[in-house]
Formats: sequence, structure tokens, C-alpha cells
Amino acid sequence: MSAAIVGWAHTPFGKQDTETVESLIVRVATDALIDAGITADQVDEIVLGHFNAGFSAQDFTASLVLQADPALRFKPATRVENACATGSAAVHQGVRAIKAGAAKVVLVVGVEQMTTTPGPEIGKNLLKASYLAQESDVQGGFAGVFGKIASSYFQRHGDQSDALAMIAAKNHKNGVDNPYAQMRRDFGYAFCREESEKNPYVAGPLKRTDCSLVSDGAAALVLADEETAKSMRRAVGFRGIAHVQDFLPLSRRDILKFEGGARAWQQALAAAGVALDDLSFVETHDCFTIAELIEYEAMGLTKEGDGARAIKEGWTQKDGKLPVNVSGGLKAKGHPIGATGVSMHVLSAMQLVGEAPEGMQVKDARLGGIFNMGGAAVANYVSVLERVK
Repeated sequence: MSAAIVGWAHTPFGKQDTETVESLIVRVATDALIDAGITADQVDEIVLGHFNAGFSAQDFTASLVLQADPALRFKPATRVENACATGSAAVHQGVRAIKAGAAKVVLVVGVEQMTTTPGPEIGKNLLKASYLAQESDVQGGFAGVFGKIASSYFQRHGDQSDALAMIAAKNHKNGVDNPYAQMRRDFGYAFCREESEKNPYVAGPLKRTDCSLVSDGAAALVLADEETAKSMRRAVGFRGIAHVQDFLPLSRRDILKFEGGARAWQQALAAAGVALDDLSFVETHDCFTIAELIEYEAMGLTKEGDGARAIKEGWTQKDGKLPVNVSGGLKAKGHPIGATGVSMHVLSAMQLVGEAPEGMQVKDARLGGIFNMGGAAVANYVSVLERVK
């Protein structure tokens, strides 16, 4: 029994001073049900993606979804967490519930409010997604972890500063057309390439423009089984999914290969019965520009060490052979941890039914790929989506 996305909702990402975790959840849960044409009493299960490693004083947040409608009371609700892949973990759990026949309609919500947390605490919270027994002394927090990855990549494959600046510039340019994006400004390659007072080095060779944004926001989607989806006005199916978990310590793997991500891509594409070349676009996890570069290699777009070719030859531009992060990615859209994976699925579904915002729509989009990872390629989730109605 397959699952399909039949409705969705998405808040703008950014600093949301007038919102709370609860209000963000209620807002998108309500809007997603309306968008799907589903009433709350038709929901069989609720899954909430919420990282909450110190960002929210309110823990035990699964039941906050019930605040959206009294008819959600007594429905099974579970909060899931898998670091920065928390949102996709929630989506995949909902898909599995439908495939198992345990539910016909699942409401999935992803949320995070990060900006109310002081800067030093943000870094400390994010570093919890690394192996503290060995990596807690890394300078610069989680940015420091990826700064070390970037430095190691440069040592093995040469200086990639030009490629990273091109990725940053691409994603910021794409973000201009995304009304949900936190930063809708085209900085241009030159600004992203050069160190300046406004673009200082943050960790290793990574500058501010190489790092995703601390953000607040939420996204939600409604999943339905095949029979229910047939009665909806439009539906986007999961042609293939995969979840691959890798070792947490960097010391136990070659971090420059993102092997867990590569396996997830291989498994999801095989399950979908398609090749990477068949995809119309990819939304990938550019928490840092070096991550997107290595992900080109992990997904099989280029060979190992040759990821720069994909951006330098324009393959991943909006009009390239495989557009990557036409939403602006985490780089421009923002990265509210628990919401990110759900957002990726919502925006990809919008692409596939031709409802993406003006300027963001990929022409004749037929198949979409999503890669969302937790930690440094520890929790790896891939979805291959297609329109089924």
C-alpha cells in the first residue's frame, strides 16, 4: 500500500518573534488539513518532527498538534527526532504507517524555533548532533565540524573556494524567488567568494555565506493511502524512499565520502526504478556549501573529488541538467531543524503539481529527489517523488 502527499502548508522561515512552537504547529497543521480537503476527524495518526535539543523550553511536544482542532484529541501522536533530518524522519514514519496498513491518513508536522536562543547556546545545541566524546572541543561548534571537513576536502582534492562560492551564489539567487525563504537576496559570486567584514571566515575555509541560517518556521503535509488519494484534487506519491544510518564518530569513517548518503541514494533510486538522470530536480541538504559539494558526489552526479565540476559547468543551476536547491536550499531558505525535511517534501510536491511560486517552478517537473541528513551524513534520508494525480 503506497502513500501520497495530498495537502501541505508552509510558514515563512526566519525570525518569528510573534510566534511560539505551539502557534507555528497549530498554524501549519490547520492549513495543511484545509489544503488537503481533509477534516481533523479523518486523521488516523500524527507525527511531529521537532529537534528540541535545547531550543524549546516546552518538551514533550507531540500533543501540541492536537491544539489545531478538538477532533484530533485521542489520535495517536508521536514526536520523532534524528538531528537535522528530523523532518524527513517524521515524513518517512508517516509513509511507513500507511504502507503497513496502520493508517489511511497521517498528518505530519515539522517545527523549530531557534532564534529565541542566545547565540552561544545555539552552537552548543547543534554540536550535540556530533560525537561529543571525541568532537566536543571542536572550535566553532557544528560549523567547526564542517570547517574541518572542508579543510580535509581541500587537502585531498585541492582548494575548492571557487566552487563553494558558486554554490552559495546559486542558492542565494534561487532564494529570491522563494516567498518562504528567510534571505531573499542575490549576493552574487564575488561577494560570496571574497572575505570581507560582512562575509568573514567562520570555521576553516568556510565563510558566513557558506553557512545555513538559524531560523524559525514550520511545515506540514497530509499523507494518504492510495485509495484515499484517488479522491483528492492532486496527489504526489513516494516512488522510492530510503533511510541509511551511519556511525556517529567521524573517526570511524571517511567523512569526505558521505557513504551513508550515497547508499541512501542508491537504495531509493533502485526502489523507484529510476536513475539520477531521470530526476527533474533535487532538494539537498546544504547546511554548509561543502555539504552540497560532497552530496553531488554521493548522489552520483560526479565521481569522487570532482563535485566542483557540477557547479562550474552549470549542471545544478535552475536551468541546468539537474537543478539543485531551486528553493534556495537551507543556505537561503533557512534551517529550522525539525521543519527542514518536511519543508523539502512540501516544496518538492509543489514543484511536481506545478504549484511552485512564480520564478521557482522547474519546467515540466516529473520526478523530484530529496536528500536530508542529520549530523555529518549520519542520518541519511532520500525520497523520490512523482505526481500520481
